[in-house]
Amino acid sequence: MNAPVATYRIQFTKEFDFVRCQGILDYLAALGVSHIYASPIFRARPGSTHGYDVCDHREINPELGGEAEFRALVAAAAKRGIGWIQDIVPNHMAVSGENRMLVDVLENGPSSRYYQSFDIDWDHPYESIKGRMLAPFLGNFYGRVLEAGEIAIGFDADGFFVRYYDLRFPLRIDSYVRLLTLGMGKLRAKIGRDSPDYIKLLGVLYTIKSLPAEDSKDERYDQIFFVKQMLFELYEKSAPVRAHIVANLAQANGTAEEGEDRRALLESLLAEQYFRLSYWKVAGEEINYRRFFSINDLISLRVEDEAVFRQSHGKLFELVREGLFSGLRVDHIDGLYDPARYLRRLREAVGDAYLVVEKICVAGEPLPAFWPVAGSTGYDFMNAVCGLYVDTTQEKAFDRIYAGFTGRRQLPEDVVVWKKRRIIETHMYGDVENLARLINAVSSLDRQGFDITLRSTKRALTEVLAHFPVYRTYISPDAIRPADIDYVRTAIRRAKRHNADLAYELDFLERFLLLQYDANLSDEQKAQWTRFAMRFQQVSGPLMAKGVEDTAFYVLNRLLCLNEVGGEPGGFGQTPRAFHEAMAARARQWPRAMSATATHDAKRGEDARLRLAALSEMPDAWRLALGKFYRINLRRKTQLGDRAAPDKNDEYMLYQTLLGHYPDRPEDLPGFGERLAAYLVKAVREGKEHSTWLSPDLEYEKALTEFAAKLTRDVPKNAFMDIFLPLCRRLTWVGYSYGLAQVVLKAACPGIPDIYQGVECWDLSFVDPDNRRPVDFMVRKKTLGELNAAYSADPVALCHRLLASPGDGCIKLFTLWRALAARGADPELFTVGTYAPAAFAGSLAGNVFGFWRAFEGRTALAVVPWRIANLGAAQGAFVLGEAWEGTRVTDIPAGWGPLTDVMTGRTFSGEGLALRDLLRDFPVALLTGGTAGGM
Repeated sequence: MNAPVATYRIQFTKEFDFVRCQGILDYLAALGVSHIYASPIFRARPGSTHGYDVCDHREINPELGGEAEFRALVAAAAKRGIGWIQDIVPNHMAVSGENRMLVDVLENGPSSRYYQSFDIDWDHPYESIKGRMLAPFLGNFYGRVLEAGEIAIGFDADGFFVRYYDLRFPLRIDSYVRLLTLGMGKLRAKIGRDSPDYIKLLGVLYTIKSLPAEDSKDERYDQIFFVKQMLFELYEKSAPVRAHIVANLAQANGTAEEGEDRRALLESLLAEQYFRLSYWKVAGEEINYRRFFSINDLISLRVEDEAVFRQSHGKLFELVREGLFSGLRVDHIDGLYDPARYLRRLREAVGDAYLVVEKICVAGEPLPAFWPVAGSTGYDFMNAVCGLYVDTTQEKAFDRIYAGFTGRRQLPEDVVVWKKRRIIETHMYGDVENLARLINAVSSLDRQGFDITLRSTKRALTEVLAHFPVYRTYISPDAIRPADIDYVRTAIRRAKRHNADLAYELDFLERFLLLQYDANLSDEQKAQWTRFAMRFQQVSGPLMAKGVEDTAFYVLNRLLCLNEVGGEPGGFGQTPRAFHEAMAARARQWPRAMSATATHDAKRGEDARLRLAALSEMPDAWRLALGKFYRINLRRKTQLGDRAAPDKNDEYMLYQTLLGHYPDRPEDLPGFGERLAAYLVKAVREGKEHSTWLSPDLEYEKALTEFAAKLTRDVPKNAFMDIFLPLCRRLTWVGYSYGLAQVVLKAACPGIPDIYQGVECWDLSFVDPDNRRPVDFMVRKKTLGELNAAYSADPVALCHRLLASPGDGCIKLFTLWRALAARGADPELFTVGTYAPAAFAGSLAGNVFGFWRAFEGRTALAVVPWRIANLGAAQGAFVLGEAWEGTRVTDIPAGWGPLTDVMTGRTFSGEGLALRDLLRDFPVALLTGGTAGGM
């Protein structure tokens, strides 16, 4: 496997396309990037800002420049030694008129060549969606929308279609006959039975009525093509036929004349279609297709089907074979029916290409060892680094502060269960009901399940899903991991504890989830049993994501930096020993996994996260400031009935948000207020306590955003800012040191460092879409060139200059550049080298962290500051030189050779490594060289 040295994530949009990317290739090469890590680039919904709403897996997105520009970009990158890792989306596609596969299904139904491609239950027991796909995209109840004339039938070169604002679905071919035969007598009387145009129209109708059966698909498609071509030709060239079609459309749409029920014909035509338009809220309770999470306009594929797999991956495999894709990142692996089988197929098709998966592991959950991948995309690393910088000894202090201020004393795990139940009730009840139907179809044949009703099955499923400890298990007929058995039994045990009356049903459900088949079942019944267990796993992941990441993380506000994708709401950091153990295990098991500290899905910028981690070291300062903030700002709240807005939990969240994200420099303040307000609105809607996306409370949102605006208002006397700014500046300076430490850890720890676009400078962004703002690459390119020149002249002098003005972010760019240079000079050392903790002695041994890497006689040593928030030397300054007096590295390998610091260029040799010398000119160190001994 050709592992990258370092990856750089680029979010492609029509504003930053393939041509514009060519302009930054020299910069990326100079920075030390070996591979571009690209957001999805296959054809997506027009105007997509992320690319995950794929419309066609067979075409490079024309909005990004199309295939020609893509090939030109990859060729230009290759000339600079830069490869390409592609983010792929096998789980789902957009519900859109641009999705030609889905359009084909909705037009041809069972006769479509793609009928089985999408995960649609065509045999749903609800009569209104039996043989039809629910289309929950209306902004109001169906009857109201229909009567308001918001739904209409139209016609163009692609045939007849149903339009609802921007939504466009095709009319099934059979329905053409009803539309075209309206008023045929009038048309015949006008142009005559022997008119060539009339004869052609009759030919169209005859062709439609005699379309071949499903087993003659090619012939059918040829005839449909003829029908559409001929019909549009008549429409354009024959005025009488055009008038006929226009009049019939007016009649169908109820616009021709007033009447008692002028929408009856339209309603009747809609009832014939292979889709059923409905109010978007219906999907929360009734749904017959699998979605990405609970997003109605993203429909899942049945990629477990070999034909669907080949069809949706054909272009991708072509690009891998040509060497244009040197690696793949698989999005949402947990959404797939059988991830292990999918990955085996993928590995077989792509050979030794670099392959990673987006997998969120929680609670010490191991990545399945049998997956043929290099590892995950790095959320585990992100949380490990943040956890390292959270002071574990202050957990109880923060518990008291949070509970004392907000009055909230719920256990995080109880909040998670409550939120997951809420998501089921409001967004995923239909998914749970579909699961219940699956299990009851088999359970009714088992004497132990004969009396278990559909209602009690739904209740039991809800409880198990709400208490499930991980995103999903990977149970299949091929293998069952002991860990997965434990996860299922843990969920069942917790569910029983909270719902003793469901004990019987839960025991029965456990058998199903662990595939403990009844011996009397037929092979077909066992297959149904298996299908339920596999489907359950596809539901538990989205529920965990929606309940935890997108809900609980916005109300559990004790320390916001812990609320990160893959994080533990109830955790509070990790010890250096735990971090060392995790990295040593990573070196043994997943040395080529990605090491991310920022992603497009992260809840906050990587440097904002570490600022807040630093806050964990100063509970007393936080408690005192919090009390003052509250007293000063009480008058700024808005009274909404009997409550003051914002409430104390949102107020607490706002203060921490400001501490983490407030700009370092005055020139970065313009626009911050608007960005903050957008974040706050998203936060309260995601939290679903005072407002929601379904039913936004605009009064509460306005009160919260106006409250925030008052706090940061630039006025001569702002008592809040007088207290806030000194604390924020203190955190900012500690955050500088920890931000640089994070860069070194990412570059030197086991794994492949991944840089999210733009975060090579300070990253104080909010959650998306804020973290997808345009990046000024030209400034970064110019700065890196200047750093290179200055470093060549005098590395130490450059370090001193950077230390004097850290706020501009150049110091972080410099640190990353130098760290990647070390990695690029010896990729084997950092990829497959051993990992061992570094030991320290002296008065500040508890304020430094480090580790060794070694491979075939080459050595690296990383040394970074840790727990420095309360050091006097860290108040408004970096901890350097004499401040480290008496502290040194111990347990140095015997016979170690000279080590050179890639930051300062200084070389160290002799009997010891004193931090006074190592950190004299720069707050972090990464040394490389040789050693006579091993580790």
